[in-house]
Amino acid sequence: MYTIKKEFHFSASHQLKQMPDWHPCARLHGHNYVVVLELQSETLDQYGFVRDYLELKAFKDYIDERLDHRHLNEVLGDECTTAERLACHLFDWARARWPEVSAVLVSETPKTWAEYRP
Repeated sequence: MYTIKKEFHFSASHQLKQMPDWHPCARLHGHNYVVVLELQSETLDQYGFVRDYLELKAFKDYIDERLDHRHLNEVLGDECTTAERLACHLFDWARARWPEVSAVLVSETPKTWAEYRP
């Protein structure tokens, strides 16, 4: 199995309204997100790629246009905008375009990661 990964960055705010009032994540706050898009294939294309990294620019464009410097609760239409749900949202968006997408990882802080891998 061949695996490639590409990292993306954006900044956004969110609020986890499902949390108790005393929980810090219940308050409006933001993160400098890191997203890793992973693609896998048992074969390579005619150029020796799982997928040309240039094709993944559409993912960067989506992040830049829809998520960067936005309020994720509004963008995703959800009050539960956890890193786990964001990873699933981004996976679904990318998998609809590239069948080789195997996982999306999302980091809100340098020490925390959430992953969606069906």
